Amino acid sequence: MNPMELIKRNAQDQNPCVLVDAARIPREVTEDDATAYRRVISTDLSPEQVERIVTPPRTHPTQETVLAVHWHPEFVPMDLIRQRLERLYPRRSKELIIPTQHNEILEWDAYAGVEVDCYSSGFNRKVQLLLHFRRENVAGERAHTLRSMCSHTFKYRSSQLFELLEAAHLPGTEPRRRKAAAMSNTDADVVEFASVLAAKLQRLIEDNWETTPRDAIKNKLLRNFVDEFRPTYGDVAVNKAQVYLKALKELVKQNFSLKYFYRATEIIEEARSLGAGVVIPHPEQFWPILLADYDVDGIEVWNPQSREYTEFLIKAVNRQNENRCRTTPQLLVFMGDDCHMSEKVKDPALQEPEKAAREIGLQPAWEDLAVRKSLILCGTSRSQVIDEYKARLNG
Repeated sequence: MNPMELIKRNAQDQNPCVLVDAARIPREVTEDDATAYRRVISTDLSPEQVERIVTPPRTHPTQETVLAVHWHPEFVPMDLIRQRLERLYPRRSKELIIPTQHNEILEWDAYAGVEVDCYSSGFNRKVQLLLHFRRENVAGERAHTLRSMCSHTFKYRSSQLFELLEAAHLPGTEPRRRKAAAMSNTDADVVEFASVLAAKLQRLIEDNWETTPRDAIKNKLLRNFVDEFRPTYGDVAVNKAQVYLKALKELVKQNFSLKYFYRATEIIEEARSLGAGVVIPHPEQFWPILLADYDVDGIEVWNPQSREYTEFLIKAVNRQNENRCRTTPQLLVFMGDDCHMSEKVKDPALQEPEKAAREIGLQPAWEDLAVRKSLILCGTSRSQVIDEYKARLNG
C-alpha cells in the first residue's frame, strides 16, 4: 500500500471524522512534492493537452460575428488558439479579436491588448481596465513607459501569492486562518493540511526561483499545487482545503495594499497617448468606477462572472449617452468572455466547470431575448460595436 494511503487509512480508522491526519504528513519537501511542483509550473504541452486546446467540446456554426476583447491566452501558444477559434466559429465573417493578458501587452494580427490592475483613488479600491491598441502603436520603444508600468504592476500583483502563502502557514497569521476557517466552516485538520502544503509550496518556489516562469507566480498556483495531492489524500480533503484557501485568499485580497498600483487616471492617460481604446470590465465588481466619469470608450455589461445586471447596465449606458454632448464619443456596450486558456490544458477532472465552459468570443447574452430587446432600444448590436470600435482604434 502507498505510504500516504496508509497514513490516510490509519487516521480514518482512529477517527472516522478526520479527513486527513496533517500531523503525520512530512514537513520536508519530498521528491513527490518537487515532481508535483514541476508539473504545475510547466508550460510544455502533451499531445493530449494540445488536442484539448484545439478541439472545443462544442462548436457554434451559426455565430457569424465574433467580438473578443477580454480573454487571457496565458501560456497557450497563439497558433493553437487560432485552431480552436477556426473550429468554434467556422462561418464567422466579421470579427474583432484582441487578447488581454493580465498586465502584459500581447498581440493578435493588427491589434494588441492588456488588462491592467490599477487604483481608483476616488473610491479607494483596486479596479481593472482593458486597453486595446493598433499593433504598431505599441511596437518597440513607443510603449516603453506603458510596458514599464505594466511590468511593475505584474510584479506587485504576483507578490499577493506570497502574502497568501504566509497567511496560510506562518506563525503570527493565525487570526486570518481562524477567520477564514470560520467563513468556510473548515475543521482544524483541514486548516493544518492546507498549512503544510502552503509551506511546501513556498519552499519550492524559493528553491526553484531561477527556473520558475514568472507568469506562474499567481494565486492560482496554490490551488493547482493542492489539486496535485488528490490521488494521495482524496477529493473530499482537497475540496475542503480549496474552499478554505479560497476564503483565505479573499481575506488577503481585502487587505492587500493599493498604494503600489498606478492610479486609473495615470494608466488611461498613458494609454490614450498611444491611441488606445479603454473599456471597463467586471462592472458588478467595480460599481464605483461607473460613477467616476473616466475617459473610456465603453463598459462591459456582461461576462460569465457578471450577468445579473446586464439589462440595467445597457440602459445605464444609454442614459449616459443621451446626456453627452454631440462632440463626445458615445459609450459602447461590450460583453466579455473572460476566458482563461490554461483551464483548457488541465485534466478534465481537475477543471472548474464554470471556467472551463468559457470560450473566446462566446457571449450568449447577445442572443438572449430580453437583452436583445434592451440592445435594440438603445440602437446597438455586436456588429455595430465591432465597426465603431475598430474605427476608433484605427483612427
